[in-house]
Amino acid sequence: MSTYWCRRAWLPDGVAENVRIDLDGTVIRSVRADEKPSGTILSGMVVPGFANAHSHAFHRALRGRTTDDRGSFWTWRERMYAVAGKLEPESYYRLARAVYAEMVLAGYTSVAEFHYLHHPARAGRYDAANAFSYALVAAASDAGIRLTLLDTCYVAGGFGKPTEGVQRRFDDGDAEAWAVRFGSFRPVGDLVRVGAAIHSVRAVPAEQIPIVVEAVGDRPLHVHLSEQPRENEECRNHTGHTPTELLSAAGALTPNTVAVHATHLTDGDIAALSGCWACLCPSTEADLADGIGPARRLAEAGARLCLGSDGQTIIDPWFEARALELHERLGSGQRGRFDVAELLRAGTAHAASGWSEVGALAPGQGADLVHITTESVRTAGASGPGMLYAATASDVSDVMVAGRWVVRDGAHETVPDVARVLDREIGALWS
Repeated sequence: MSTYWCRRAWLPDGVAENVRIDLDGTVIRSVRADEKPSGTILSGMVVPGFANAHSHAFHRALRGRTTDDRGSFWTWRERMYAVAGKLEPESYYRLARAVYAEMVLAGYTSVAEFHYLHHPARAGRYDAANAFSYALVAAASDAGIRLTLLDTCYVAGGFGKPTEGVQRRFDDGDAEAWAVRFGSFRPVGDLVRVGAAIHSVRAVPAEQIPIVVEAVGDRPLHVHLSEQPRENEECRNHTGHTPTELLSAAGALTPNTVAVHATHLTDGDIAALSGCWACLCPSTEADLADGIGPARRLAEAGARLCLGSDGQTIIDPWFEARALELHERLGSGQRGRFDVAELLRAGTAHAASGWSEVGALAPGQGADLVHITTESVRTAGASGPGMLYAATASDVSDVMVAGRWVVRDGAHETVPDVARVLDREIGALWS
């Protein structure tokens, strides 16, 4: 057993002082406030590990390289495809390892990777059908982060259209072939779990969606939903329904479903998502000019909220959490749409990706701890839960995942010089 004494810690019922946390291996054994110092002293504030519920790791290669793009989501997508066309399992491992290390440095302790890059660039198949998936598992393991690999079904280039160009790297042919490959993927490790994703209703024909639902069973099922108005318009023109209505009719809306973005929804759509998860990605939604999603209305309708870094424009869970509230303020003209407890709950919603035993500093929970300094120029003067509005990824000094310190004194323990690795791997993709 190991003991940590925290000057401040964010417990399920709020921020407490002088908190003793006892760990038994990978699990929190006990938590008690108003204790005298003992064990290892953590002098700042300790919060639960953050959950990144939606990630495309390779999009990190676009950060700082699309700033002059005056187009739309759809023109940005062509830049993203250019990167996707160059990756191979070995190079993706190196890039993803550094991206996941950057996430841990920021305070994330789990990531749900929405993974659709499956096949070689020049048609055909790899000898190992899930070569990319295993590369991502190895990258996450080496970076010390919990991974939910969401194997994504992507078999159409739009409504009634075949895949073309780089999209063929995503395409198994049909959902049945996808299900065969998905069923053959069996990673090993205590920090990896498997789920599935429907890329979108434009990429999986309605009649094939039930095949994905059956294959995933009771595991997490994620889907890009109504991210862009054009997606909704095309869906209505081709099917007479909204994307949410198509998913509902196919049995794809369950308590294990995570609707990613969920930006442009009707009142009926919002009601249909009651009991599901809704994953907002504020930094990416702003970067791509997607719009401001109805987060407050979704929560009031019974949807559970979670957050993701998506396109890696920013890797900072503190930003994503407060941006959930800030975007609501911009859209509504009102402050206080979410209180800080709701924001932290959305930011630490590991259950959305299949880690229901992680996300709180409480007995029986997984031992994921994030320690931040309370004396930086950003955090100085902030008090208690207000730290969520003050801290950034730069204030994270130590991160524990499953009882093991992965970040100490601001440095990653197993991936030295993360910035140098990112610079090298991203530069190679653009050369």
